[in-house]
Amino acid sequence: MRLPCMKTNVTIQIEADLLSHIRALAAEERISVSAFMVDRIKQFVRERKTYNRARRRSVARLRRGLDFRLAPGVRGEPHQR
Repeated sequence: MRLPCMKTNVTIQIEADLLSHIRALAAEERISVSAFMVDRIKQFVRERKTYNRARRRSVARLRRGLDFRLAPGVRGEPHQR
C-alpha cells in the first residue's frame, strides 16, 4: 500500500519558445502543462534508475571477470593431420 504523496509547488524559468512547444505537446495529450511536466520528469527518473541499475550490474560483472576457461579437449589439442 502506497502512502499519499505530499506535493510541492515548484517555480522554474523556461524559455518562451520551449514553453510554447510544451504547451502544444500537453494540449495534444489533453493534459495540463503541469501534468505533462510531471509525467516527463517521472519518466526521466525511471529511465535513470533503470540505467543506473544496469550500469551497477555491468560494473560488478567486469570486476568479477569472465571465465574464459575452455572445456577440456575442445581447444588446445593439436590438430590431427
